[in-house]
Amino acid sequence: MAGHSLYHAPADCPVCGDDLITTRKGCRTCGTQITGEFASCEFCSLGEAELQLLRVFLSSRGNLREVGKFLEVSYPTARARLDAVLDKLGLAPQSTDDAEDDDAEVSAEDQILARVAAGEITPEVAQQLLG
Repeated sequence: MAGHSLYHAPADCPVCGDDLITTRKGCRTCGTQITGEFASCEFCSLGEAELQLLRVFLSSRGNLREVGKFLEVSYPTARARLDAVLDKLGLAPQSTDDAEDDDAEVSAEDQILARVAAGEITPEVAQQLLG
């Protein structure tokens, strides 16, 4: 069983939209199972693309230019994607005058593309906004 891939569990209830909790854990080696209410990690709500962004960010020691190179996107897009992940995690910094000046450097196109990358809008909606 060790060779089987695991699926990324959804974070939100498909019926009401509330947070899902883990109620069963199991060992793939011996089959032992335990049930109860287990807390989720704060990163469990992130999708695979968002987790990859965080992995690249951490492995580059927080260098957004390196993140942009790895993801083949511009610096403003890399920054916007990271900001979207931080916002989703509830870690978005309080806005300041300096932050507002930096945001002005991000083009409207990059902001829209970052929203697509973060899963906030579909590519079709982005095309309408850009068109």
